[in-house]
This record gives sequence, C-alpha cells and structure tokens, in this order.
Amino acid sequence: MCWSATADLTAGTGIAAVGVACAAVAVRRRRLRDLPLAALPLLLGAHQIVESVVWRSGGGAGPATTVWAVIALSVLAVWVPFGVLLAASPPVRGRLVAPAASGVIVAALLALRMITGTVTAEIRRHTVGYAVDLPYAPLLVAAYLLATVGSLLLAGGRVLRLVGVLVGAGAVVCLALWRTAFFSTWCAVAAVVSVALLAWVCRPAGRGTGRDLADTASPGHPPH
Repeated sequence: MCWSATADLTAGTGIAAVGVACAAVAVRRRRLRDLPLAALPLLLGAHQIVESVVWRSGGGAGPATTVWAVIALSVLAVWVPFGVLLAASPPVRGRLVAPAASGVIVAALLALRMITGTVTAEIRRHTVGYAVDLPYAPLLVAAYLLATVGSLLLAGGRVLRLVGVLVGAGAVVCLALWRTAFFSTWCAVAAVVSVALLAWVCRPAGRGTGRDLADTASPGHPPH
C-alpha cells in the first residue's frame, strides 16, 4: 500500500520490473526451483497496481478491492512459504513444513470468508483501510505471519532471513503509521524486499538456501 493512486502505480510498476529481472536471472542460471520466490516481486508489483485502481474508484467493494484482498490474504499466504520450501535444500525443508501447512490452512479459511462475506475498502486520508469479517482474527494473523515471515526466517540463507526480518519489521512500522491514517509505507518495504530478492537470485553458487552448496558438493550433479 502506498499513500496515493499515483504512488501505488509508480511503485508497483518499478517493483514488477524488478520481478521480471529476478525471474530472468533465475531462468538464465537454470535455478528453476528458485523461480516462484524470485517472481514474488512480480506479484507484489501487481498488488500495488491493483490498489491504484482501488484508490481511483474511491474504495468500496468493487472487483479491484476483492482482487487486492485475495492476493494479500490468500495468495501470499501460500506463495511465500511454498516458494521458500521449493528453493530450500533437503536438510532445511523439514522445518518449513509447518509454515507451508499454516499457509494452506489460512489461505483456505480466508478465501472461504471472502466468498461468503464482503471485502470493503475505505479511503482514509493517505491510506486505504480494508475490512473483512474474520473469526478468531488473532489466531489467523499469527498463522499468517508464521506462513510468510516465519518461512523466510527459517530459510537456510542469510539473504532470505534478512528478507524475513525486513518484512516483519516493515509490517510493524507500516501498521503503526497506517493506524494514524498518516500514510502507508508498505510499498517502500515491498521495494526493499524486491531488491533483496534480486540480490538473492544473483548470488554465486554455494550461497542462498544451502541447496547450491549441497549440489556442487555432489559428484556428477550439475549446480543449479
């Protein structure tokens, strides 16, 4: 979320461009298992662009609001932990099962809630407030954070753990500013995270989630 339609559109376009670069590097270096996580900035950029439409439509419960909520509440809850799980080395995957399972459960429950209820958006000065009726909201939020932030913190590489720290700290700061209706800064966090993911996908072999190191150490097994 940014503080205006123009800011959301500009930030979303830039973040999506970083996502294209990340995906291109992953494909060029034949790191196809890194591709879902490398393409995360594309999703984040699209998310910002969708919100620019929410701004221009004045909020409400239109299609753009629903798409924004589906990406934020369900798609990211699955995309992030499974992207980390796919990119991780075998020794790391065991500790990523819980975040992945948590993401599936949360995504399903939130999707069901959005299907049976209504998501609305309200323009509040320089922020957009989204409302959806969630049962057991604290538990759902905790499970969501386990799936997204938790999976990154449990990843085997320093850069991904740094991304987890950035997302966690950024969420706290953004929430504090959003509650004041002063302005939203999530687009800045998404931009920093996207650049960090570009650095991760550009890493030399032997770094990252630990898979490259394991692969290069196996005779006859070509590195990714």
